[in-house]
Amino acid sequence: MSRLKDLQKNLFGGTTSNIRQFGMIFTLVAIVVLFQVLTNGLTLTPGNLIAVVSQYSYILILAIGMLMVIVAGHIDLSVGSVAAFTGIVVAKAMHDFSIPWPAGILLGLLVGALIGAWQGFWVAYVGIPAFIVTLAGMLLFRGGNQLIGDAATVPVPEGFRVIGAGYLPEVGPTTGYNNLTLLLGIVAVAAVAVREYRTRQTRQEMGADPAPLWISILRLAVMVGVIAFATLRFAGGRVGTSFPISGIILAVLVLAYSFYTRNTAGGRHIYAIGGNSRAAELSGVKLQRVNFFVMTNMSVLAALAGMIFVARSTASGPQDGLSWELEAITAVFVGGAAVSGGLGTISGSIVGGLVMAVLINGMQLLGTGTDVGQIIRGLFLLIAVAFDVYNRSQGRFSIIESLTRPFRKDDPQPPPAQSEADSEPQRAPALG
Repeated sequence: MSRLKDLQKNLFGGTTSNIRQFGMIFTLVAIVVLFQVLTNGLTLTPGNLIAVVSQYSYILILAIGMLMVIVAGHIDLSVGSVAAFTGIVVAKAMHDFSIPWPAGILLGLLVGALIGAWQGFWVAYVGIPAFIVTLAGMLLFRGGNQLIGDAATVPVPEGFRVIGAGYLPEVGPTTGYNNLTLLLGIVAVAAVAVREYRTRQTRQEMGADPAPLWISILRLAVMVGVIAFATLRFAGGRVGTSFPISGIILAVLVLAYSFYTRNTAGGRHIYAIGGNSRAAELSGVKLQRVNFFVMTNMSVLAALAGMIFVARSTASGPQDGLSWELEAITAVFVGGAAVSGGLGTISGSIVGGLVMAVLINGMQLLGTGTDVGQIIRGLFLLIAVAFDVYNRSQGRFSIIESLTRPFRKDDPQPPPAQSEADSEPQRAPALG
C-alpha cells in the first residue's frame, strides 16, 4: 500500500487537484478510444481532429475566463450574449463603415472591455451579486445584438476570417506534412522536456527528493508520444488544412493565463478570495479590484470568442452565442474546479472542455441529434454539481450556498474547510 501511494505521488504530484485532473485526462482518453472504435476510426482522422479544434476553440477560450470567475466565487451568465453583441458590432463596423479588419479586432476587444467594466462595476463596487448582474447582461446584450443586426446576418471580410477559419500556411519543402505544424510539435516536445528537467532541479534545490528517474522518463515518454501523435495527425491533413489559427490563439492564452494564475500575486489573490474573501481582504487583498478584474477579463475573452466564431462562420447572426455560458460553465466544472470557488486550474478546464467536445463530436459522427447532445451536457453539469454537494457533505463548501450567500445577510460566512485540498497551491495560496 505504501509503495502504491508513493507511485501515485510521483506520477500525479500527490495532491487531490492533480489526481483529479489526471483522472479527467484518463477519462478523455477513454472517450476518444470508445468513439474511435464506434466510428470505425473516424474520430482520430486528421480532418476530424482539425474540425474539433476549429469548432470548439471559442468555448475553450470562454472556459479560461469562466474558470477565473468561478474561482473568485462568482458566475457569469452573459458570456454568450456578450460574444454575440461584440460579433455584430464588429461585423457591422467592417461591413457598413469599411474599417480594416485589424481595427475591427481591436474594436471588438475594446467593446468587450467596456462591457466587462460595466458589469464589473456593479459587482465589485456596488455589491450586486454577479449572478444577477450577468443575468441582466444576458438579456441586455442579446437584445442589443438583435437590435443592431435587425435579426439579419452580416458578412465579414476575408482577411478577418483567418482568426476563425485559417490554418498554419504551407511553407518550405514538400514533405507530405505541414512543416509549420511539425515545427510547432517540436517546440512543444522541447518545452515539455525542459519543464520536466526544471521540476526535478527545483525539487533538488529545495531539499526535496525528486521522483525516481524512471518515473520522470516514463512521464516524459507518455507526453512526448501524445504530442508526436497529435502533431502528425494535424500536420497530415489535406493540403491547405493544418493546425488552426484559432488553436494557436487558444494555446497562447492557456500558457499566458496558466502562468498568471500560478506564478503571480494577482493570480494568487483570485484563489484567496474564492477560498475565503473575508480572510483575503484582511490579508491585504484588494477585493474590489480583483472582482472588477475577473469580470472585465471574462467579457474581453467573450468578445474574442465571439469574433473567432463570426470569423469561422463568415458572418454574424442573431443566433450566435446561444447556450455558450452553459458550455463554458460545464467545461470548468467537469475539469475539476470547485464550484464553491478557490480551487481549479486552467489546464483542468481545458481538459473538461475537450471531454465535452469529443463527446459531442463523437455523437455527431454516430448520427445522433442535437437533442441528445443537450441531454449529455445537462447530465454532465448535474453530475458536477452533485459531486460538489457530496464535497459539501464532507465538510467542504458548495456552489448552492455560494450563490445564495449574498441574500442571507444574517448568515455569517463559514470558515474555510480543512481538507487535503487546503495544502494545494490553488486552494491556499501565498499572498505575497
